[in-house]
Amino acid sequence: MNLIIRILITAGLVFGIAHFLPGVHVAGPFTAMVVAVVLGLLNIFIKPIMVLLTLPFTIVTLGLFLLVVNALMILLCTKIVGGFTVDTFWVAMFFSIVLSLSQSIAYSIIGSDK
Repeated sequence: MNLIIRILITAGLVFGIAHFLPGVHVAGPFTAMVVAVVLGLLNIFIKPIMVLLTLPFTIVTLGLFLLVVNALMILLCTKIVGGFTVDTFWVAMFFSIVLSLSQSIAYSIIGSDK
C-alpha cells in the first residue's frame, strides 16, 4: 500500500511540475503515472550502476555529479515513455531537483516510512 501511495504522489508531482515548468510536457495523468513507475524502476536498476561507473567524478565534484546522473535518468525516462518530453538537459536537471525536493517534502508530510 505504501508503494502505491508513493507512486501516486510522484505521479501527481510530475503532472504538477510539468504544468509550471516550461520545457517539460506530460500528455496526461495516466502518462504521469507511467513516468512515476518508470522513474522508480530506473532508480532501482540503472541508477546504482551509473553511480558506480561515475564514482570518480562524484568524488571529485563532492557529490554534485549525482545531479547529472539524476538528469540523465529523467532523459532516459523521456526515451522510454511516450507522451513525456523534456526539452533540454538543463531543464531535465532543474526538473529532477524540483521533483526530488517536492518528493522529500511530500513524503515527510504523509509520514511515509522507507
